[in-house]
Amino acid sequence: MYTALVVRTSAGTAAVTRDDIVNAAIRVIDRDGPRPSMDDIAREAGITKPRLYRQFADKGDLFTEIATRMSQRAFSAAGSDMTLMLAPPRVALRRVFTDYANGILEHPNVFRYLGQAPVLQQSGVLQLDLGREASGRLSAMARSVAEAVPLETSGIDYLSRALVGAVVAITDLWLRDSDRPSQGETDEFIDQATELVWGLIDGFLRRQGIEADPDVPIFTTFAEVNRSRAGDAG
Repeated sequence: MYTALVVRTSAGTAAVTRDDIVNAAIRVIDRDGPRPSMDDIAREAGITKPRLYRQFADKGDLFTEIATRMSQRAFSAAGSDMTLMLAPPRVALRRVFTDYANGILEHPNVFRYLGQAPVLQQSGVLQLDLGREASGRLSAMARSVAEAVPLETSGIDYLSRALVGAVVAITDLWLRDSDRPSQGETDEFIDQATELVWGLIDGFLRRQGIEADPDVPIFTTFAEVNRSRAGDAG
């Protein structure tokens, strides 16, 4: 539960929540770049820095909240109802990464901030926070699919973290050389992300004896696997 600060303005009294401060931080980062000061964030939120620290213990606490917000936005591209499983993997992944890229381009400096924050904090702990939310959600979705097939689920957490880690790394590469990548650079990122992620998923499936065609809906592949296993058991 978020606590709220009460700020008195000429217009009256307004409550400033953690969400409000995160929104202010994102505006500052969008405007000024990926190295925001807590003074600037407090000023943007309309509060003093001591009041900001009543909501966030330190810059790392704020970093984690921003990382959670952005990972939720990124994961939303994949949906939560598994409708993407009805499309061929290559088509589905391209759609996910197109939506993901569009979302990143709305706040490229925020992603740069999240990528740089572990270095600025001189700690590896925060770097884990960047992918923890997204990989946890991805693991939950993958596990529900695997249990329906069924597939062995023991390596899914590792697969999910590898997928998120790979995407974070190549997103940094995509954003590295310009404030806003060109359309050609974005198209290349989407192509590379699609093939890289499919390669990791394909490797996981092959270790379980499943050969999936990236141009055939994955549910079709799983249905054939189930039929084959039922026939072998009969």
